[in-house]
Amino acid sequence: MKRTTPLPDTLPEADPQKMEEARDRDKHLTKPAGALGRLEGLVTWLAGWQRRYPPRLQRVEAVVFAGNHGIVEQGVSAYPAEVTAQMLKNFEAGGAAVSQLCRSFDVRLRTYPLSIDQPALDFTKGPSLGKDQFEEAFACGMNAAEEGIDLLCLGEMGIGNTAAAAALAHALYGGRAVAWTGPGTGVAGERLEKKRRVVAAGARLHLSKTTDALDLLRRLGGFELAAIAGAVIGARLRRIPVLLDGFVCSAAAASLEVARSGALDHCQMAHVSAEPGHRLLLRRLGKRPLLDLDMRLGEASGAALAVALVRAAVACHMGMATFDDAGVANRDGG
Repeated sequence: MKRTTPLPDTLPEADPQKMEEARDRDKHLTKPAGALGRLEGLVTWLAGWQRRYPPRLQRVEAVVFAGNHGIVEQGVSAYPAEVTAQMLKNFEAGGAAVSQLCRSFDVRLRTYPLSIDQPALDFTKGPSLGKDQFEEAFACGMNAAEEGIDLLCLGEMGIGNTAAAAALAHALYGGRAVAWTGPGTGVAGERLEKKRRVVAAGARLHLSKTTDALDLLRRLGGFELAAIAGAVIGARLRRIPVLLDGFVCSAAAASLEVARSGALDHCQMAHVSAEPGHRLLLRRLGKRPLLDLDMRLGEASGAALAVALVRAAVACHMGMATFDDAGVANRDGG
């Protein structure tokens, strides 16, 4: 697929020297090579994208973008649209799951409501967002990835947005709508069948009008998905490593990867959700999740939880003794 603005012509890459410094220390730690598995790779990833060694986790933030969707009027969600604004207040009051996870792992939580009172349009009738709306939401996301953040967790809140994510993934990758469309907030039976029909209709309508991956994001995704994509790019430009949350986040980010291969190299998939389309999407992206806990909450909850793994990886890497420090014989007898 083609790409449209606002994706930059060039994107920064990880620093290979800092990655090698991380690998070099890892070789000398008091453990068999590779014994900490993917924790070792997390440190290398972090150092490379932060472009510093040792990496640091002093400023870890979770950003949750919130938006509403006109598609809700077709009955694709078990909850009404007003829940989005109500949950934002719950986040601010510290009463949400992500609030507790952020508190547990020293993550600052920020929320960005995006045109909550004026939902994105029903994507079966036309584009979810106008071009100006899309660019503004994308820019909001870019600006939210602030300079100085060491690790950024991205999440969303928006009733109806699993339908938008499913329609976007279906349009980007093809296949059958039923494979991409799950229960979301808990729809089942005829309501789930209706949701699948809505997803298929939306993808079919907009694929007939564009082959541009980011234009599909504009047409199908809504405010919060556009902002997530913007935050991914803003983080890349500022060399901030990213933890992506569940299906909705991944679908928004996938539009970038389809537009430009490697656009998500600075991102880790925090978890695979119970939403069936998410596992399929991660396979298409070639991304292996850090966690697989049957979560499907959104809110950046899986990303905030994965921060614990990143912190553990850095603690082991920096805190463990080397063979020389500990007076332990290495595998070569030294």
